[in-house]
Amino acid sequence: MTPGPSGTRTSIRPSSTAPLLPGNSFHWKTHGLDITSTLREIVPGQRLVWGGPANGIEGVHVWTFEQTGSQVTVHTEESWSGAPVDAAIEQLGQALQQSLTTWLAGLKSRAEQGN
Repeated sequence: MTPGPSGTRTSIRPSSTAPLLPGNSFHWKTHGLDITSTLREIVPGQRLVWGGPANGIEGVHVWTFEQTGSQVTVHTEESWSGAPVDAAIEQLGQALQQSLTTWLAGLKSRAEQGN
């Protein structure tokens, strides 16, 4: 389990023992949602893209990594589409921004722990 958005705990498990490759899927839970995401693009050490549906929302996550010396900067973008988003654009836009901010804070905290 890892820290997730809004102080939730997020669990992630692979769908199989398949390697981390585009087209392979993994399951994760956050905010009471059980999500299956599919890896779309992997550039080792540079970029990771995955996405999938959850409760009528199609989410796409893009994480990029920039190493400068011993420091790594992580940039994240996420998009949501679907009828629930269309019905509550402002509310879900704010939730998405909060989610991204919290994910990055959790990642930073975990990275600073060392192990």
